[in-house]
Formats: sequence, C-alpha cells, structure tokens
Amino acid sequence: MPLAMNRDVFITCAVTGSGGSQDRSPHVPRSPKQIADSAIDAAKAGAAVVHCHVRDPESGTPSRDLTYYREVTDRIRDAEVDVVLNLTAGMGGDIVFGSPEQPFPTAAGTDMVGATERVAHIAECLPEICTLDCGTMNFAEADYVMTNTPGMLTAMGTMMTELGVKPEIEAFDTGHLWYAKQLVKDGVLESPALVQLCMGVPWGAPDDLNTFMAMVNNVPDDWTFSAFGLGRNQMAIAAASVLAGGNVRVGLEDNLWLDKGVLATNAQLVERSVTIIENMGARIIGPQDVRDKLGLTKRAPKA
Repeated sequence: MPLAMNRDVFITCAVTGSGGSQDRSPHVPRSPKQIADSAIDAAKAGAAVVHCHVRDPESGTPSRDLTYYREVTDRIRDAEVDVVLNLTAGMGGDIVFGSPEQPFPTAAGTDMVGATERVAHIAECLPEICTLDCGTMNFAEADYVMTNTPGMLTAMGTMMTELGVKPEIEAFDTGHLWYAKQLVKDGVLESPALVQLCMGVPWGAPDDLNTFMAMVNNVPDDWTFSAFGLGRNQMAIAAASVLAGGNVRVGLEDNLWLDKGVLATNAQLVERSVTIIENMGARIIGPQDVRDKLGLTKRAPKA
C-alpha cells in the first residue's frame, strides 16, 4: 500500500490501567486526585485525549467504584486545561478460571457483571469517549480470560450510542476488527467509527510490523484509528501509526519506562511522543480539533 502519513495527529494518554503495575513504579497514580492530576499534566504536555481507569486509593488495585470515576472526571473538567475525556468500559468482564483439572468454581479476580453495570459510570459521568473492548481473548495471565461476548458488546454498544458517548473500539486482534465492522453494519455503532489498535498484549496481536499493517489494512478508510504498543515498543508503534495514517496512544497503562532504567511519568511519555511526531513533520492537534474531527460534544455530567 502507498505511504499515507498522518499530518495532523492527536495523542491519547492512557493514564493508569487495570493491570498490576501499581507496585512497579511510584509514578502510577492510584487515588482519584493523583489520576486526575496526572491526566492534567499529560494534557499540558500535549495529549488531546486522556483515557482513565480508576483504582482503590489504598491498594492500587483496579476498581469500578462510581464515586472514584465521578471524582476523577470532575477534577479533570474543573481544571484550567482543556482535554477530551475517555473513560474505560472494559471492567466487569474478567474471568479467572480454577486449575486446568477443576476450572470451576472460578478463582479470585473474577469480576463478571451485566452490561448496564459495566456502563453505569459512563451514564453517570457522560465522557466524550469510552472504550469498547471488541472481543474475548486469553489475556496475559495463565487462566484469565477477558470476556466480551457478541451479546454483551451489542448491549453495551447500544447503550453507549444512546447516551451519545463515542465508543473507542479496542481491537486486540484482527477478529475484533471484523466484529466491530459487524456492529457498525448492524447499526449498534455509528459510522465512521473510532478504533484503537492494541499491539503486543499477550495473547492478542503481536507488535511486529507485518501484524500491525494487517490490522491497519482492515480498518475501513473512513474510520479514525490510533495505536499503542506495550513496553519498550511504545514509541516505535507510535511512529509506525503516524506513518500508516493513524494517531498515537502512550501512557503508564501500557509502558512504565522512559529509557532503560528510567521510570517515566505520563507527561514525560507524552512529551517524548510529541518530539517524535513533530520531528516526523506532523502537527499535534488539540482537544477541540479532536472534537471537530470525531463529532464529539462536551457535556456536563448528571447532577
């Protein structure tokens, strides 16, 4: 395919994820205030979009607590810097099976709830974007399965569309893109869609360039895509995404390191990606440009 570099790039910062990174770096934010402050710093550094999970402030473990989401979103909205708010809706689809000989009952860490509960914080906070993990997969750990059935995705996607929140399709493999296109065909999601290509997450799509371009080539021409890579390949995938016509995601959800032996902050990762993108000859666009591009409406949350 001909080179079609993106000249107007937006950066998403994935501020803190749901993985067990809280004890591996002091820079991984835990409390709602820490998460919001880190998101605001990332926006000041050049991120047009901030993607947020929440954690228990004491343990740092992932949470679905509505009050934490509301505090994070209120703090970000009250800040002096403008940024597009993107909340995860990936929580609540976790199954951790027992041993290979006795998979049931499921083990600690299982968190399976219904579609309405998985989207409750989205309905409460009304972010401009929320994620929709568009498939089920074996996810890194031995007996953990990230579970998103077609029925669950149809229900959640319908709720997001009716709320007026733009789903960001998270595609961890080519089959996830295939089903995302079906959701658009079925009228569950609106077209043109927004998709995040998730590279290097065991055991989804590996982060080699051949697989990456296979993912890119399966994104419809009128859709908008971003991409991220885990760990040391975060910046390499950022550059590849721009070259392939896409946008960029960086942040501590995906990578803890700035350089070998140097732990990063979210702002530093955004600053590094800004340097790479601008040195490639592209322009960093801001939050209002992203709203105009994606048809987003900034709204107040429920009172």
